[in-house]
Amino acid sequence: MLNEIREQPAALEKTLRRELSGIRKLKAHIEKAPPRFIVLAARGTSDNAAQFGRYLIEILTGIPVSLAAPSVYTVYGANVSLKDALVVAISQSGESTDTNFVLEQARKQGALTVGITNEADSTLAKLADYPILVRAGKEKSVAATKTYTGQLLAMYLLTHALGGKITPAQLEKLPEYASKALKAESEVAQLASRYQFMERGLVVGRGVNYSNSFEMALKLMETCYVVAERFSSADLLHGPIAMVHEGFPAFMFAPHGDIWKSLSETLERLRSLKAETLLITDRKNKAAVAHASRKIVLPLSLDELWTPIPYVIPAQLFAAHLASEKGLNPDQPRALTKVTRTL
Repeated sequence: MLNEIREQPAALEKTLRRELSGIRKLKAHIEKAPPRFIVLAARGTSDNAAQFGRYLIEILTGIPVSLAAPSVYTVYGANVSLKDALVVAISQSGESTDTNFVLEQARKQGALTVGITNEADSTLAKLADYPILVRAGKEKSVAATKTYTGQLLAMYLLTHALGGKITPAQLEKLPEYASKALKAESEVAQLASRYQFMERGLVVGRGVNYSNSFEMALKLMETCYVVAERFSSADLLHGPIAMVHEGFPAFMFAPHGDIWKSLSETLERLRSLKAETLLITDRKNKAAVAHASRKIVLPLSLDELWTPIPYVIPAQLFAAHLASEKGLNPDQPRALTKVTRTL
């Protein structure tokens, strides 16, 4: 897991280099026949990447995006109308039976289909009209890390193809951001030792980092067996904050930008309850850097739009190092296998 976390800058660079030509073809297709709406189908970590894609696409293009519920298709056999849609399936292995089924149904209805996967020879890559390949190399760790950030990059590429204001030159900076985020590893490892006996906690994010709150919580559950809840800063205040008490572990993705006001208000509420808070932020958020007692400050100064990939890296590192602190092997989580097939 740690090795694959460290491979992410190279994987992102390779994905960009190899996939931009295909994205140009997809962009040309979309310009001729723009979709009326978009459906994203995924499970697990890939579903978290889809959550990011939903925010990114709607913010930058205004096209409505829905997250598919695969059981609607596979269990209930509903005939969902996908006319004029762009349907995107996301799967690390490309062999998720239910998400592939959604894509098959979309193709039968004449919808434009995209498949995002790490496996070029997978069923998904062959099913999709336009495959976007995450060029991360074989991911051996059960807990996905480099394929998740690769999927986030694929969402930036897809948004570019859909006409969002994202340029290849901007995307080319993402591998460097990931590389700089890795410089926080020794600091993260030290912080993880403080949480050795953590059994439960919560993770807070909002906007483009909402997906990262789900992903960090998933990594804590998968590798450390911590019961981790995840919320937007708004949803947390609508009831769940009642579970917070003195010393309760709370993690927050805290970028500078439009979302900081909401996050800072939630942070103050957590402080008033004497929660054990840890912020992941960067140098641009001077308020967070100045006032947070416990934080991971990345050596970057980023607009909020570009924070999800570098911000999730210390979260991944935290889970891997916390597992070691707990005497667990993050590469052998109980009851899990790398490929999960469900209907």
